[in-house]
Amino acid sequence: MDYEGLCDDLEAEQQALDDVVASIDGSQWLIETPSPGWTVRDQIAHLAYSDEVAAHAARDPDGFRRDVALRPREARQADQLARGRALAGAEVLTWWRRARADEVTAFRALGPKARLPWFGPDMSASSFVTARIEETWGHGQDVADALGVAWTDTDRLRHVAHLGVITRGFSFTNQGRPAPPDDVRVELTGASGAWWTWGDAAAPNVVRGRAVDFCRVVTRRRHVADTRLVVEGPVATAWMTIAQAFAGPPGDGRRPGQFSPSP
Repeated sequence: MDYEGLCDDLEAEQQALDDVVASIDGSQWLIETPSPGWTVRDQIAHLAYSDEVAAHAARDPDGFRRDVALRPREARQADQLARGRALAGAEVLTWWRRARADEVTAFRALGPKARLPWFGPDMSASSFVTARIEETWGHGQDVADALGVAWTDTDRLRHVAHLGVITRGFSFTNQGRPAPPDDVRVELTGASGAWWTWGDAAAPNVVRGRAVDFCRVVTRRRHVADTRLVVEGPVATAWMTIAQAFAGPPGDGRRPGQFSPSP
Protein backbone atom coordinates (compact mmCIF):
# COMPACT_ATOMS: atom_id res chain seq x y z
CA MET A 1 0.00 0.00 0.00
CA ASP A 2 1.18 3.54 -0.74
CA TYR A 3 1.94 5.89 2.13
CA GLU A 4 -1.15 8.03 1.62
CA GLY A 5 -3.28 4.90 1.75
CA LEU A 6 -1.58 3.91 5.00
CA CYS A 7 -2.47 7.30 6.50
CA ASP A 8 -6.04 6.83 5.23
CA ASP A 9 -6.21 3.50 7.07
CA LEU A 10 -5.01 5.13 10.29
CA GLU A 11 -7.78 7.72 10.00
CA ALA A 12 -10.34 5.01 9.28
CA GLU A 13 -9.30 2.96 12.33
CA GLN A 14 -9.45 6.03 14.54
CA GLN A 15 -12.90 6.90 13.21
CA ALA A 16 -14.11 3.35 13.83
CA LEU A 17 -13.25 3.72 17.51
CA ASP A 18 -14.76 7.20 17.60
CA ASP A 19 -18.00 5.66 16.32
CA VAL A 20 -18.00 3.28 19.30
CA VAL A 21 -17.54 5.94 22.01
CA ALA A 22 -19.23 8.98 20.46
CA SER A 23 -22.67 8.20 21.90
CA ILE A 24 -21.84 6.55 25.24
CA ASP A 25 -23.01 8.19 28.46
CA GLY A 26 -21.02 9.45 31.42
CA SER A 27 -21.24 6.20 33.36
CA GLN A 28 -19.99 4.15 30.41
CA TRP A 29 -16.84 6.25 30.19
CA LEU A 30 -16.01 4.98 33.68
CA ILE A 31 -16.44 1.25 32.94
CA GLU A 32 -13.23 -0.65 33.68
CA THR A 33 -11.64 -2.28 30.64
CA PRO A 34 -9.67 -5.55 30.54
CA SER A 35 -6.51 -3.52 31.20
CA PRO A 36 -6.47 -3.50 35.02
CA GLY A 37 -7.21 -0.11 36.49
CA TRP A 38 -7.96 1.51 33.15
CA THR A 39 -11.45 2.73 32.29
CA VAL A 40 -12.83 3.53 28.85
CA ARG A 41 -11.91 7.17 29.55
CA ASP A 42 -8.34 6.15 30.39
CA GLN A 43 -8.01 4.20 27.14
CA ILE A 44 -9.11 7.15 24.99
CA ALA A 45 -6.98 9.56 27.02
CA HIS A 46 -3.98 7.32 26.39
CA LEU A 47 -4.62 7.47 22.65
CA ALA A 48 -5.11 11.23 22.79
CA TYR A 49 -1.83 11.68 24.63
CA SER A 50 0.15 9.31 22.41
CA ASP A 51 -1.30 10.79 19.21
CA GLU A 52 -0.38 14.26 20.48
CA VAL A 53 3.16 13.13 21.26
CA ALA A 54 3.44 11.34 17.90
CA ALA A 55 2.67 14.61 16.14
CA HIS A 56 5.46 16.22 18.17
CA ALA A 57 7.88 13.47 17.09
CA ALA A 58 6.91 14.01 13.45
CA ARG A 59 7.29 17.79 13.54
CA ASP A 60 10.19 18.24 15.99
CA PRO A 61 12.26 15.04 16.33
CA ASP A 62 15.02 16.71 18.33
CA GLY A 63 12.56 18.32 20.72
CA PHE A 64 10.86 14.97 21.19
CA ARG A 65 14.19 13.32 22.04
CA ARG A 66 14.93 16.01 24.62
CA ASP A 67 11.55 15.54 26.27
CA VAL A 68 11.96 11.76 26.45
CA ALA A 69 15.40 12.12 28.02
CA LEU A 70 14.02 14.43 30.71
CA ARG A 71 10.90 12.49 31.72
CA PRO A 72 10.85 8.76 32.55
CA ARG A 73 8.12 6.52 31.16
CA GLU A 74 6.36 6.21 34.53
CA ALA A 75 6.06 9.99 34.87
CA ARG A 76 4.65 10.36 31.38
CA GLN A 77 2.05 7.65 32.00
CA ALA A 78 1.05 9.21 35.31
CA ASP A 79 0.65 12.59 33.63
CA GLN A 80 -1.53 11.27 30.82
CA LEU A 81 -3.82 9.44 33.25
CA ALA A 82 -4.10 12.47 35.51
CA ARG A 83 -4.88 14.72 32.56
CA GLY A 84 -7.59 12.40 31.30
CA ARG A 85 -9.11 11.82 34.72
CA ALA A 86 -9.48 15.56 35.25
CA LEU A 87 -11.83 15.66 32.24
CA ALA A 88 -15.29 14.32 31.54
CA GLY A 89 -15.52 11.58 28.95
CA ALA A 90 -16.87 13.92 26.29
CA GLU A 91 -13.97 16.29 26.92
CA VAL A 92 -11.46 13.45 26.53
CA LEU A 93 -13.11 12.61 23.20
CA THR A 94 -12.69 16.22 22.07
CA TRP A 95 -9.03 16.07 23.09
CA TRP A 96 -8.51 12.85 21.15
CA ARG A 97 -10.22 14.18 18.02
CA ARG A 98 -7.99 17.25 18.04
CA ALA A 99 -4.81 15.26 18.74
CA ARG A 100 -5.36 12.58 16.13
CA ALA A 101 -6.27 15.09 13.42
CA ASP A 102 -3.04 16.97 14.14
CA GLU A 103 -1.09 13.69 14.13
CA VAL A 104 -2.37 12.58 10.72
CA THR A 105 -1.70 16.03 9.27
CA ALA A 106 1.88 15.84 10.57
CA PHE A 107 2.38 12.35 9.11
CA ARG A 108 0.98 13.33 5.71
CA ALA A 109 3.55 16.11 5.46
CA LEU A 110 6.38 13.55 5.59
CA GLY A 111 7.77 11.08 3.09
CA PRO A 112 7.35 7.37 3.89
CA LYS A 113 11.08 6.90 4.57
CA ALA A 114 11.52 9.85 6.94
CA ARG A 115 13.14 8.66 10.19
CA LEU A 116 11.28 9.49 13.36
CA PRO A 117 12.12 8.93 17.04
CA TRP A 118 9.80 7.12 19.43
CA PHE A 119 10.03 5.50 22.84
CA GLY A 120 11.79 2.50 21.30
CA PRO A 121 14.08 2.53 18.26
CA ASP A 122 13.69 5.18 15.56
CA MET A 123 11.28 4.20 12.78
CA SER A 124 10.44 5.19 9.24
CA ALA A 125 7.27 7.23 8.86
CA SER A 126 5.60 4.20 7.25
CA SER A 127 6.46 2.01 10.22
CA PHE A 128 5.35 4.74 12.62
CA VAL A 129 1.91 5.05 10.99
CA THR A 130 1.59 1.26 11.04
CA ALA A 131 2.39 1.27 14.76
CA ARG A 132 -0.28 3.92 15.35
CA ILE A 133 -2.83 1.71 13.56
CA GLU A 134 -1.81 -1.18 15.81
CA GLU A 135 -2.13 0.88 18.97
CA THR A 136 -5.49 2.34 17.97
CA TRP A 137 -6.86 -1.10 17.13
CA GLY A 138 -5.50 -2.72 20.29
CA HIS A 139 -6.92 -0.12 22.64
CA GLY A 140 -10.11 -0.18 20.62
CA GLN A 141 -10.42 -3.88 21.39
CA ASP A 142 -10.18 -3.09 25.11
CA VAL A 143 -12.90 -0.46 24.79
CA ALA A 144 -15.15 -2.74 22.74
CA ASP A 145 -14.71 -5.57 25.27
CA ALA A 146 -15.59 -3.24 28.13
CA LEU A 147 -18.72 -1.96 26.39
CA GLY A 148 -19.76 -5.37 25.08
CA VAL A 149 -19.79 -4.35 21.43
CA ALA A 150 -18.15 -5.79 18.32
CA TRP A 151 -14.78 -4.42 17.27
CA THR A 152 -13.47 -3.93 13.77
CA ASP A 153 -12.44 -6.83 11.57
CA THR A 154 -11.37 -5.34 8.26
CA ASP A 155 -8.51 -5.82 5.85
CA ARG A 156 -6.79 -2.94 7.65
CA LEU A 157 -5.70 -5.65 10.05
CA ARG A 158 -3.05 -6.69 7.56
CA HIS A 159 -0.97 -3.80 8.94
CA VAL A 160 -1.34 -5.08 12.50
CA ALA A 161 -0.63 -8.66 11.44
CA HIS A 162 2.52 -7.63 9.57
CA LEU A 163 3.78 -5.78 12.62
CA GLY A 164 3.03 -8.86 14.70
CA VAL A 165 5.07 -11.05 12.37
CA ILE A 166 8.13 -8.83 12.14
CA THR A 167 8.30 -8.36 15.94
CA ARG A 168 8.60 -12.12 16.61
CA GLY A 169 12.24 -11.84 17.69
CA PHE A 170 11.46 -8.85 19.90
CA SER A 171 8.69 -10.83 21.61
CA PHE A 172 11.32 -13.24 22.90
CA THR A 173 14.06 -10.75 23.78
CA ASN A 174 11.52 -8.53 25.55
CA GLN A 175 10.90 -11.46 27.88
CA GLY A 176 14.62 -11.94 28.47
CA ARG A 177 14.74 -15.02 26.25
CA PRO A 178 16.92 -15.64 23.18
CA ALA A 179 15.03 -15.36 19.90
CA PRO A 180 14.96 -18.77 18.15
CA PRO A 181 16.44 -18.63 14.64
CA ASP A 182 13.77 -20.98 13.24
CA ASP A 183 11.39 -19.57 10.66
CA VAL A 184 7.66 -19.54 11.36
CA ARG A 185 5.11 -19.75 8.57
CA VAL A 186 2.10 -17.50 9.16
CA GLU A 187 -1.05 -17.96 7.06
CA LEU A 188 -3.97 -15.64 7.78
CA THR A 189 -7.35 -14.92 6.26
CA GLY A 190 -8.58 -11.33 6.24
CA ALA A 191 -12.16 -10.17 6.64
CA SER A 192 -12.61 -9.97 2.86
CA GLY A 193 -11.33 -13.51 2.38
CA ALA A 194 -7.88 -12.28 1.31
CA TRP A 195 -5.08 -14.72 2.17
CA TRP A 196 -1.88 -13.30 3.63
CA THR A 197 1.29 -15.27 4.21
CA TRP A 198 4.71 -14.75 5.75
CA GLY A 199 7.66 -17.12 6.06
CA ASP A 200 8.80 -20.30 4.37
CA ALA A 201 5.94 -22.53 3.25
CA ALA A 202 8.02 -25.57 4.25
CA ALA A 203 8.69 -24.38 7.80
CA PRO A 204 7.61 -26.93 10.45
CA ASN A 205 6.47 -24.11 12.74
CA VAL A 206 3.13 -22.69 11.59
CA VAL A 207 0.45 -20.26 12.76
CA ARG A 208 -2.74 -20.42 10.73
CA GLY A 209 -6.19 -18.87 11.05
CA ARG A 210 -8.12 -15.63 10.94
CA ALA A 211 -6.21 -12.39 10.93
CA VAL A 212 -8.42 -10.95 13.67
CA ASP A 213 -7.47 -13.79 16.03
CA PHE A 214 -3.77 -13.39 15.26
CA CYS A 215 -4.00 -9.63 15.81
CA ARG A 216 -5.75 -10.10 19.14
CA VAL A 217 -2.88 -12.34 20.25
CA VAL A 218 0.02 -10.15 19.06
CA THR A 219 -1.56 -7.05 20.64
CA ARG A 220 -1.94 -9.10 23.86
CA ARG A 221 -5.73 -8.69 23.87
CA ARG A 222 -6.40 -12.45 23.85
CA HIS A 223 -4.56 -15.52 25.03
CA VAL A 224 -3.98 -17.85 22.10
CA ALA A 225 -6.07 -20.52 23.88
CA ASP A 226 -9.10 -18.26 23.51
CA THR A 227 -8.82 -18.09 19.72
CA ARG A 228 -9.25 -20.54 16.89
CA LEU A 229 -5.68 -20.21 15.66
CA VAL A 230 -3.96 -23.43 14.62
CA VAL A 231 -0.42 -23.43 16.02
CA GLU A 232 2.10 -26.13 15.11
CA GLY A 233 5.70 -26.58 16.26
CA PRO A 234 7.55 -25.64 19.46
CA VAL A 235 8.79 -22.23 18.29
CA ALA A 236 5.38 -21.14 17.02
CA THR A 237 3.77 -22.39 20.24
CA ALA A 238 6.25 -20.49 22.41
CA TRP A 239 5.88 -17.34 20.32
CA MET A 240 2.09 -17.28 20.51
CA THR A 241 2.19 -17.31 24.31
CA ILE A 242 4.41 -14.20 24.50
CA ALA A 243 3.78 -12.40 21.18
CA GLN A 244 3.92 -8.61 21.44
CA ALA A 245 3.72 -6.25 18.49
CA PHE A 246 4.35 -3.05 20.44
CA ALA A 247 7.29 -1.55 22.33
CA GLY A 248 7.40 -1.47 26.10
CA PRO A 249 7.48 -3.96 28.95
CA PRO A 250 5.56 -7.21 28.41
CA GLY A 251 3.15 -6.95 31.29
CA ASP A 252 0.89 -9.86 32.17
CA GLY A 253 -1.08 -10.17 28.94
CA ARG A 254 -4.46 -11.93 28.95
CA ARG A 255 -5.12 -15.06 30.98
CA PRO A 256 -6.34 -18.29 29.34
CA GLY A 257 -10.10 -18.49 29.71
CA GLN A 258 -10.53 -14.75 30.27
CA PHE A 259 -12.59 -14.58 27.10
CA SER A 260 -14.71 -17.12 25.28
CA PRO A 261 -13.21 -18.42 22.03
CA SER A 262 -13.50 -15.65 19.47
CA PRO A 263 -16.67 -15.83 17.37
